[in-house]
Amino acid sequence: MKVIIITTAMRKEFLKAKKVAHPNSRKSIAIAKRTRKITNRRKAKINGLIKQNLVGEKMLWIKEHMIPDICPYTPELTARLLETSISYKRNKQHASREDILRMTREKEQEEYDTCGIEIPDILNPTQCEMLRNWNGELRYMTNFKFRRFGKKHLNALKKANKESKENKDIQAKVSKKSQNSSEEVKFEEIENSLNKSIDSSENNQSIECIMEIE
Repeated sequence: MKVIIITTAMRKEFLKAKKVAHPNSRKSIAIAKRTRKITNRRKAKINGLIKQNLVGEKMLWIKEHMIPDICPYTPELTARLLETSISYKRNKQHASREDILRMTREKEQEEYDTCGIEIPDILNPTQCEMLRNWNGELRYMTNFKFRRFGKKHLNALKKANKESKENKDIQAKVSKKSQNSSEEVKFEEIENSLNKSIDSSENNQSIECIMEIE
């Protein structure tokens, strides 16, 4: 059974229509047009609130399942979090709710495999900390910077981070090697200097001995 909610504005339009003599008159058509506009505006508002609630639920779930003391999140942990969120089995609900959840999971899986799922940018330290401190009020959602994370995108970020880490390790090894080389050179210089000093001292002693003999 479909229930139609009649707002005050719609009721006024219907009351106007009752006074109209002919249903096909211009005035009657104009009233019907305005009524449709009011209905569509109300539907859009309700749909917007539903979408906001769904996004709020997703954000709360992510907040509750984030690993403590890690901020910002890494691409690896973000991928694991999103994949767990998609496959998460909710408690049993009535049939219509189950259908909605199933369709939501299918849609999220498709988004994750293609354009990405839109969530707060938890790779950003400020946004990550903001989500951890969020109290769940929907009015503060506008403060968040949302970003789409997909499987391909996160894999690319993971690869880039790995290459960056490898480059840093190589640079550290090269730096350590050059430092060791410079230390070896310094040691050789000191050793050579000592040898020269010893040779010079021996030469001086030899000269003194010759002079004494003479």
